[in-house]
Amino acid sequence: MKKPLVVCILLVWAVSASPLSQADEGMWLYNAFPKDRVKAKYGFELNQTLLDHIRLSSVRFSNGGSGSFVSADGLTLTNHHVGADCIQDLSVNGKDYMENGFYAPTNAKEAKCPDLAVEQLVGIEDVTSSVNLAVTPVMSIAEAGQAQRAAMSNIEKKCADSTEMRCDVVSLFSGAAYHLYRYKRYSDVRLVFAPEYAVAFFGGDPDNYTYPRYDLDIAFFRVYEHDKPAHLDSYFQWSSTGVKENDLVFVSGTPGVTNRWKTVSQLEFLRDTQYPTLIESQTRWVDMLNKFAAESSENARMSQEYLYGAKNGFKAFIGYEAALRTKNVMEKKTTEEARLRAAYRAKNAGESDPWQKVAEAMKVQSEIYARLVYVERLRGFASQLARYARTLVRVAEEKTKPNGDRLREYRDSALPGLEQQLLADTPVYMPLERAVLTESLTQMEHALHNRNFDLGKISGGGDPAQVANSLIEGTKLGDPAVRKQLYLGGEQAIKNSTDPLIVLMRSVDTEARALRKRFENEVDSVERSEGSKIAQARFLEYGFSEPPDATSTLRLSYGTVRGYIEDGKPVPYFTDIRGAFQYATEHGNKPPYKLPDSWIDAKNKIAVGTPLDFVSTADVLGGNSGSPVLNKSGEIVGVVFDGNSQALASNFVYSDESARAVSVDGRAIKEALRKIYGASALAAELGQAQTLDP
Repeated sequence: MKKPLVVCILLVWAVSASPLSQADEGMWLYNAFPKDRVKAKYGFELNQTLLDHIRLSSVRFSNGGSGSFVSADGLTLTNHHVGADCIQDLSVNGKDYMENGFYAPTNAKEAKCPDLAVEQLVGIEDVTSSVNLAVTPVMSIAEAGQAQRAAMSNIEKKCADSTEMRCDVVSLFSGAAYHLYRYKRYSDVRLVFAPEYAVAFFGGDPDNYTYPRYDLDIAFFRVYEHDKPAHLDSYFQWSSTGVKENDLVFVSGTPGVTNRWKTVSQLEFLRDTQYPTLIESQTRWVDMLNKFAAESSENARMSQEYLYGAKNGFKAFIGYEAALRTKNVMEKKTTEEARLRAAYRAKNAGESDPWQKVAEAMKVQSEIYARLVYVERLRGFASQLARYARTLVRVAEEKTKPNGDRLREYRDSALPGLEQQLLADTPVYMPLERAVLTESLTQMEHALHNRNFDLGKISGGGDPAQVANSLIEGTKLGDPAVRKQLYLGGEQAIKNSTDPLIVLMRSVDTEARALRKRFENEVDSVERSEGSKIAQARFLEYGFSEPPDATSTLRLSYGTVRGYIEDGKPVPYFTDIRGAFQYATEHGNKPPYKLPDSWIDAKNKIAVGTPLDFVSTADVLGGNSGSPVLNKSGEIVGVVFDGNSQALASNFVYSDESARAVSVDGRAIKEALRKIYGASALAAELGQAQTLDP
């Protein structure tokens, strides 16, 4: 196998103009930010000191959201919906912090989250050559893929052993580059403040992915070290002036996954196979969870986050599929790909076509997709307890192997996070577990009914409801002490266990592993091997003018605060607190448009003209929730919490015509803390505006 040409030229990281990169497109790597492009367009130079400060003040939450450090004493800002799992987990013994909000006026009253961690990116290193050295010319694509995965795990282990940090090797540019990210991990995270759910998600599902919005979707946490608030050298100051229209802003966060570098065949797989099945699945989840929640107020409370996730996912997948069914998106992708393929053939006469190999891999993925996602990826066993069982069965076997031979999620560098989640005393709601497992088994039986699937064979008999009830009634995995005993007992403990969920996961593990192996060998390895060649063709055609697809790692975007036109009418760039009260009145002051009593009681003392939410052209997507929005001095002016529906197409093609990132305004945050919630000490901790020395 030839070593990719890009190994050498990636070190240059030159950024030039490109017909593919219009407007302010880009979720940029911190070690490849287009400073010259920003300077040329906006007359502002983002110096390295400020760039490093932004990186070190930004964080990733272990549940996938973004956030930022906002005081020297570990105070951390994110969205309410990013912190909602913790907020709900802490709502025990008759307390409901989702409904009533939470505020700890002193450190002693801050509440520790059971399984939440925060990670700070402290270093980036290009390890492309080290990963590719593991590949020899005689290897097949599957063997090369395994060799690269082993090399990645060994690089991570060496890094973690020498630094005592979390170390992840990230694949970029479809496998053309590999970077080692070093994180400082804070596993002691405590809740400081959260408003009521009613105002954090004001407008509810009907207003999700829309604008104008009137939400205070924020939460504050504090990271601790050695049982004391962590002392931080890097954190964001708070702007005292906020933003105005056309201001340049930066967004630092961890967008999940984008698909801008995908081939046409990969996009067709998403459009024709993956998204339709996800939409059908999410539709069923929403129906089931609505019925479950309607049975009692307690059911509604325990299922609130599940239902939010199902509705949010449904809207997102609908938007993604719709984008891929629009003529202009697929035509643009098809035209661009045809041009690249022609250029590649002209320079590589006689070599196989990487686009064709990727297309063949997509046929394999389509063939195995249903069983892969239901059996291996646990869509058919979606309950929290079933996932504990899978983790215990897998980790017991994987820990007996050399680090480089393990499945990636069980490598040494990943174990601290796995152990925290597995062994945490997180509340488990048995009625919800039964309902969720019943629904996921039902969906699996429906999806695999003509694919040689027999639920009775793997479960001992019965319909999905009977099977789920038997499994949940019989399991002891809700007890963290039982999970810990099985974890520490290793392979022998798992082999001897009679827990029904452990027995179930043992019974399906052979097939699940076989499905995964086929995916890794015939799909993932091909996408990386051939994707690397396609990336080279793009580099030769356009230079280094595009950032790689998002990978749930820290990126920096930029844009301007700006409204847009929708249905021929101008949409202003901001809303204010007065508008929230008016909007509630227009909708009869009924959920999801009912402001909490704290807001009604404080109405006469709030400065209602304070900006509440605003939009910008910054390039964001799922995973950016909680990202700080920064002015040119690196001060916080807001926090991203959503995008409008037009922004969903940015998964594939960016446009700033009407796609917008939606953020809570920093001025509203301080106003609410002081005037509504009596949290003046917290507001004061955010500090005053300061400018870093260049």
